Amino acid sequence: MQTTLGIAQFLAAPAEPAANLDRAVDHIASLAARGCDLIMLPELWPCGFSWDTLADDARAAAEPLDGPRGVALAAAAEASGAWVLAGTVPERVDAGVFNTAVLYAPDGRLRAVHRKVRLYTPAGEDRAFSPGHALTVVRHPVLGQVGIATCFDGDFPEVARTMRRAGARVVLHPAAYEVAAERWWDVLYPANALANGQWWISANQCGVTPSGTLLGASRVISPLGVVVAEAGRVADGADAPAEELVVDLDFASELTQWDETCAALVSEATLSPIIRVIHVA
Repeated sequence: MQTTLGIAQFLAAPAEPAANLDRAVDHIASLAARGCDLIMLPELWPCGFSWDTLADDARAAAEPLDGPRGVALAAAAEASGAWVLAGTVPERVDAGVFNTAVLYAPDGRLRAVHRKVRLYTPAGEDRAFSPGHALTVVRHPVLGQVGIATCFDGDFPEVARTMRRAGARVVLHPAAYEVAAERWWDVLYPANALANGQWWISANQCGVTPSGTLLGASRVISPLGVVVAEAGRVADGADAPAEELVVDLDFASELTQWDETCAALVSEATLSPIIRVIHVA
């Protein structure tokens, strides 16, 4: 069965949560008008991702998930008639602020929440947010088990493997990935996809922030480790226009191909290896 995927790649403005929300809702409506069944936004679009001011920006933009921003996103998802992974938002709770991915169903209901587990300490993300404590896999009526991993969460091979153990063959990956880590982006994620028989779908911010450049290159990686579609990629210090990437995908056919040719990569032997440590005197 074919699914039409839409990814909105744009640069969020620090300290402008209202304008950023308007931009996000506009992208959801635009991608829905283009026939998308599944829509994705990038990480931390409400507050932007400028390292030097991230803690202040996130606190200023933080809301409970059922606050005004959540109401607006639910309405946008319902109007779109699509599944909407609305990137991540600064979620305010009594215990602090989380970097939280939100997935809405076509009827506007909030169906899944993922609080980012692996905070990127080189950018000071740990000063802005509390970490989540669990990976997230949710049942989608067409795609089956779907994992949600936010940016740095996905850099760790055990995250992809753990979600695969939970049945996830598709992983949605909102990000604010910087140009400085471009090599990681290009190597780690195709490897995750191939090693675990998963589609990896990444929605990234793009362009120059006051403290660095975000890479763009939002993309779709097949279970065979092949980048089948990619949005514009940003050079260090270069601005980039917003972009919408729309792709028609037959998720099942490439998963079947992987199962027929690569399933040994997740055999029981590789999922539960025996480790022998030899001590040499």
